[in-house]
Amino acid sequence: MPRRARPARAAPTLFAVDGRRILVVMAAQAEYGPALQARLRPAMIGVGPVEAAIGATRALEACLDAGGPPDLALSLGSAGSNRLEQGAVYQIASVSYRDMDASALGFVKGVTPFVDHPPTIALPYRLPDIPVATLSTGADIVSGAAYAAIEADMVDMESFAVLRACAAFGVPMIGLRGVSDGAKDLHHYDDWTALLGHIDAEMAAIVDRLGDLLARSRRVA
Repeated sequence: MPRRARPARAAPTLFAVDGRRILVVMAAQAEYGPALQARLRPAMIGVGPVEAAIGATRALEACLDAGGPPDLALSLGSAGSNRLEQGAVYQIASVSYRDMDASALGFVKGVTPFVDHPPTIALPYRLPDIPVATLSTGADIVSGAAYAAIEADMVDMESFAVLRACAAFGVPMIGLRGVSDGAKDLHHYDDWTALLGHIDAEMAAIVDRLGDLLARSRRVA
């Protein structure tokens, strides 16, 4: 039976900064507030590792279809933390995948069997003037006592998936996360969204300085 031709995907709108073509990705519309809306158009990739991997891959493939990969992927969004300042924005220093545990078969926890990556992957670039934090990605919402099992500074549900998709396309990634929750237990949706407006403004201020920050960035991995 003949295979259907793959339909062409609409190319994401790339964000141009000093000659660099940047693919911006975000997980949820709630994180994309008016300040960021006035500055850029991200590819919305969905919530959780599976949807994020699919969404990021589709966005990167669409860039290829439109003429070539972006120079950089910029992942923006929120994260939880019970140790970092609430509402502050941090750049991701490294990311791990807390759902992956094949240790019963002798694999190091966090390492995907038969895939050559360490349990914690460092992001390649460091922007000046923005505090750094380590991050753990998983499919669960972390709250309260569950933080005791997390070694990383903050948690999210997409960054590891986006980083792996970017690696498959040879595209470096920078990740910024605003801490939206974690100081107290989560009980309902508003516990997550309460600080998103503030984080939106903080992210937009960084986007306004992105050209200078990239010019002064250094490669660390």
